[in-house]
Amino acid sequence: MRDIMGMMGKVKEMQAKMEQMQADIAALEVEGKSGGGLVTVRMTGKGEMLGLKIDPSLFKEDEVEILEDLVIAAHKDAKDKAEALAAEKTRELTAGLPIPPGMKLPF
Repeated sequence: MRDIMGMMGKVKEMQAKMEQMQADIAALEVEGKSGGGLVTVRMTGKGEMLGLKIDPSLFKEDEVEILEDLVIAAHKDAKDKAEALAAEKTRELTAGLPIPPGMKLPF
């Protein structure tokens, strides 16, 4: 019976840590760039875009498609960075736990 109570305590502790980690990830701000820094996207760890900067040299009527592609690339760069930070925080939190390979946290 003691083992079950101890396990339940650890589960509650892990749940609290997981909730804190999710809040930390949501509070993260990452920046993605494309075109050698001509386009910059800022976003939260949850994927909400906070800002977009575009170098004025890209405002040419015949280069609209290039600008669109650069915005998408900068957003992807920022998203990839946010996901990498979230994965690192999850690894830190779950270090030593017997979690099956390939299982992603948080759920």
